[in-house]
Amino acid sequence: MVKRVRGSRTGRPIMVLLDLLGRRWVLRIVWELREEPRRFRELQDLIGASPTIVNGRLAELREAKLVELDADSGYRLTALGKELLRLFLPLHAWSEKWAKAT
Repeated sequence: MVKRVRGSRTGRPIMVLLDLLGRRWVLRIVWELREEPRRFRELQDLIGASPTIVNGRLAELREAKLVELDADSGYRLTALGKELLRLFLPLHAWSEKWAKAT
């Protein structure tokens, strides 16, 4: 079954991923989970979004298998989520250089 997303008629995996990552607060949630699990309230406080938005984005990230909820420690990145984050780290390093150059 093809999953339709914004900007794509094909539902190709890259388009589905970019659609998810382009939603407000998604990348910020992934970033805040990069070092350690966090409870819902802590995530909400860190990113400054409403509980409804945070809950919705976490649900989307859980459905995408990038985030999971551990009863003891809170929300954390899955192995897929950690792999995605590793792919973003070079972009983060580049953006630091870019910011200094502009």
